[in-house]
Amino acid sequence: MTDVVLPRAEDFDEIAGLLALAFHGGLDPGLLEVERGIFEPERGLLVRDGTTAVAHAAAFTRELGVPGASVPAAHVTMVSVAPTHRRRGLLTALMRRQLREIRDAGREPVAVLWASEGRIYPRFGYGLAAQRLTISCDTTELRVPEPASVPGTLRLDQPAARQAELARLYDRVRADRPGWSSRDERWWRYVLADVKSLREGATERRVLLHEGPAGLDGYALFRTKEEWDRGGPRGEVRVDEVVAENPDAYLALWRLLLSIDLTRRLSCRTAAVDEPLLWLVNEPRQLGAQLSDGLWVRVVDLPAALAARRYATDVDVVIEVTDELLPENAGRWRLVGSPTGATCTATAEPARLACDVRALGELYLGGAGLGALAAAGRVRELAPGTLAAAAPAFGWHRAPAPMEVF
Repeated sequence: MTDVVLPRAEDFDEIAGLLALAFHGGLDPGLLEVERGIFEPERGLLVRDGTTAVAHAAAFTRELGVPGASVPAAHVTMVSVAPTHRRRGLLTALMRRQLREIRDAGREPVAVLWASEGRIYPRFGYGLAAQRLTISCDTTELRVPEPASVPGTLRLDQPAARQAELARLYDRVRADRPGWSSRDERWWRYVLADVKSLREGATERRVLLHEGPAGLDGYALFRTKEEWDRGGPRGEVRVDEVVAENPDAYLALWRLLLSIDLTRRLSCRTAAVDEPLLWLVNEPRQLGAQLSDGLWVRVVDLPAALAARRYATDVDVVIEVTDELLPENAGRWRLVGSPTGATCTATAEPARLACDVRALGELYLGGAGLGALAAAGRVRELAPGTLAAAAPAFGWHRAPAPMEVF
């Protein structure tokens, strides 16, 4: 007999064991202690078969950067089903119940997640809202320009020692980048935690700081990994994140990362699709950039979600939306938006566009093009000329960028 219960804080270790089983990982005590610090048992859903945990889903309480704003978003996480209980509808039951609880709570207009497999979550209304680039390159012949102005100062330090400064800079830069999530004290401790089992043979994490005329204006979190072959050093620089407030800081950070002594390779798993590095290096194809999925967004409260973000140009359009799981989102909605604000209200006016709620998730962060979705048959134009008029509004001047896996 399976029952869905609300987890308790003391259930964390058992849930961690279930996740390790489902994702084929181990149980490292250091990592468990770090993850325990961000666990929110009150937002979990746990399925037991008798006394055994067999399925789980949870969410973190954070904000998500969206075009022109930051909105409360349920950061869905820790989703797993035991191998012995697959194909019994447990995942479907958890996802449906979670969405209903998020909607009924009325605090978060959207949910967001990283997908273990891209085919799983579209059936629950999640749309691919932000892609990412993975970079893996040989740095031997890569070059970036010399600084055009007087260079700032670069320093190396231990990340935890500079947490407060990193947090302030991150918040300033986050305001202009859709896809970045808020980080409170707990989350900064989690992000900067340096669990040895996750290093994969690399060094401890270091922070590279750039100080300009006004103080700290850029940082990079990275590791290095020693390697030698018959020809000499072949070390690797592994970049976790680069946060820069201006082009000078950005260029200085990458110039150093690409030229660290005794290294010949560099990798980064979460570069933005509009990463400025692509336009700085002398040979972009040598970066080995590959496109992958990142954030998946589910619109939970349609009028609140569409009114919360900003729009690149003025838009006034009626959209007919279908949503099988949350029928409150279904119907015709008039969206009136601009770079300074937006409203979204139910209407009986004729619709000019039609789509399902998944397509709205794909559009929400400004990464997917309205025209591209229409070409794929995901959005239908009901009144000629509407696509061309409305498409620019749903974009943004910065592409959404997944910064961290949660």
